Amino acid sequence: MASEPALKWAASGSASLAHGNFRWVICALLFFATTINYMDRVTMSVLEPVLQKDIGWTEQQWGFINAAFLLTYALGALFAGWMMDKLGTRAGYAVILTVWSLVAAGHALAQNVFSFVIARLALGIGEAGNFPGAIKATAEWFPKKERALATGIFNSGSNVGQIIAAGLVPVLAIHFGWQAAFIATGLTGLVWVMFWWPIYRRPQEHPRLAPAELAYIESDPPDPAEKISWRNLLPYRQTWAFAAGKFMTDSIWWFYVFWFPKFMHEKFGLDIKTIGLPMVAVYVMATFGSVVGGWESSWLLARGWSTNAARKTAMLTCAICVVPVTAAPRVSNPWVAVLLIGLATAAHQGFSCNLYTLASDMFPRRAVGSVVGLGTFTGGMGGFLLQISAGLIIGWMHNYLAIFALAGSAYLTALLIIHLLVPRLEPVEL
Repeated sequence: MASEPALKWAASGSASLAHGNFRWVICALLFFATTINYMDRVTMSVLEPVLQKDIGWTEQQWGFINAAFLLTYALGALFAGWMMDKLGTRAGYAVILTVWSLVAAGHALAQNVFSFVIARLALGIGEAGNFPGAIKATAEWFPKKERALATGIFNSGSNVGQIIAAGLVPVLAIHFGWQAAFIATGLTGLVWVMFWWPIYRRPQEHPRLAPAELAYIESDPPDPAEKISWRNLLPYRQTWAFAAGKFMTDSIWWFYVFWFPKFMHEKFGLDIKTIGLPMVAVYVMATFGSVVGGWESSWLLARGWSTNAARKTAMLTCAICVVPVTAAPRVSNPWVAVLLIGLATAAHQGFSCNLYTLASDMFPRRAVGSVVGLGTFTGGMGGFLLQISAGLIIGWMHNYLAIFALAGSAYLTALLIIHLLVPRLEPVEL
């Protein structure tokens, strides 16, 4: 006899088929957009050893180039949601994909440090719109009971994009030159727009959506019309706990994204021909980390733990798993370094998964978007400051010891700050 969970799963699947599944076509488009988003932003990191040789920049200049992207990415996050509301999801998403795709391909025209800084500034503005656009589309096309699943699916494109870039960019650069790698990855976004524009409409306007599926999408009671401004959220320590966690931990993630190929080249001599497999290994581990981190807190909740204890225990587990990364610049085997950094990125994703969940644990639904937007801004600004600091420190010390020591301690420090600010995860009443 089938188990009760299996029967529930089968019943859920039958209900989904009865309603229709066109909404998952929309989810697939959001997944590919997020894949392209990350592929475009890390192409330059994969190419860094080649570009440093051709352009001749220093560690400090590399830090400033990355900081330029994160500055406009953080500032763009403040306005991207407003733009999506103003233009609508269909037009807004098409605009930001077109902008960042053309800018990403335009990196091929850069010839010096200044022109790369300008290119990264422009790329940050365009790429900042991806997640607000994807979240808005998910809210339009999915009932609340499926939004977490849909978000998890499209968000997995971030790791897939980095894995594809690790495998594809070196091949393009070796056979056709680094300019061709920027052009090919950048113009991929324009292909996406060619599918998005004819397919996407609001559910109420879509000719291919069955009435039963539309009714299913609209089955939730309407959300309150009231919007929560940041000014109303800033007095609460719960807001600052989330923002502080993002500030400290997102900055470390951006360090891995932009500096990992450079570190492996300078420490172990890996080049454009050999960096692909280590990058794939790191981001595959990161993908599993996100799943395991979310699973741990859910597993503890199912066994009667309080929300406060379950979330913080899962975050503590992840924070402890990050600590060994401090040894990465000291080891002599490149694959040991890959495993240490891969474990750290996996732990980051698990920590981040639970950190995002804290926002929905502490705030009413209508305020979560504003809280996450504020955290995205502080995380981007943390990355901006760390990129500048990393360039200066590595250039001065000629090693990565201090930066990896910071990376190893940041998550425990962030969790301590969160716990001091919200020792019991009290919900906010707005």
